[in-house]
Amino acid sequence: MSDANSPSRGRGTGSGPAPQDAASSHTLLEGRLGYRLETALLVRALTHRSYAYENGGLPTNERLEFLGDSVLGLVVTDTLYRIHPDLPEGQLAKLRAAVVNSRALAEVGRGLDLGSFIRLGRGEEGTGGRDKASILADTLEAVIGAVYLDQGLDAAAELVHRLFDPLIEKSSNLGAGLDWKTSLQELTATEGLGVPEYLVTETGPDHEKTFTAAARVGGVEYGTGTGRSKKEAEQQAAESAWRAIHGAAEARAKAAEAERTGKPASPAKAAKQQDKAVKANGTAAPAATGTASAREPAVDGDTDPAGGGAQPAAQ
Repeated sequence: MSDANSPSRGRGTGSGPAPQDAASSHTLLEGRLGYRLETALLVRALTHRSYAYENGGLPTNERLEFLGDSVLGLVVTDTLYRIHPDLPEGQLAKLRAAVVNSRALAEVGRGLDLGSFIRLGRGEEGTGGRDKASILADTLEAVIGAVYLDQGLDAAAELVHRLFDPLIEKSSNLGAGLDWKTSLQELTATEGLGVPEYLVTETGPDHEKTFTAAARVGGVEYGTGTGRSKKEAEQQAAESAWRAIHGAAEARAKAAEAERTGKPASPAKAAKQQDKAVKANGTAAPAATGTASAREPAVDGDTDPAGGGAQPAAQ
């Protein structure tokens, strides 16, 4: 039986690096994190409960996950408090929820290729566990907890800033709902375009499905997105559509201002702005019609607890 210090494939059950590969595997991950950690602590952070149970009840990463969640929340909350000195508590809570959620953490984990280092049981391995948002998010929090224990708060905070500051900046571009679907619905209502609809298709086997969503407003497709869950694909499609419609609206506003002041914008510059606005999805955004659609908002049908983009605001 393997112990917490010796990840293995072939002794016990489940999947993890073979003994001869464990050291190089950990070194690779540590290089991406920017810190060398105590071996036993890193192994613990990478041990999912499915692997632990299949190997005689080894220690899991759940306590480290609990600790890392608190460290992550503290650093992100402190950052938001300092960079948004005028925002009320409720809005700060929404911003934090847009950054600290399973979908966002999973994307950061994928950027580190964290899934390839996790020790998983056979059942999770066989159902695509290495790319499950919930597992990636939990493991990333466990790794943050391990960095905190081994290197201290300053090191853990530096890691959180390096991994999450881009998300913090991105969240400032979103609307009151702090997710792209809500922001798109607010924008299309403002522009008089109607309510967005999402057409979703799926491909691949049940344990490794890929979803593709198209965001349509008033019968016009403005953006597409793909993801491991329906909600993730819809969020990406909503972001693409939001950027296209928002960019086109900005171009129209600038043209109107130029006409009002008697300084018309260069046609070439206006065309460039329009092209930039719709570059993501390649579909020209038509002018606002001024007529709202009678369609009801799309209802999320995906029950994946980790999908769905930004989580609801903190209560």
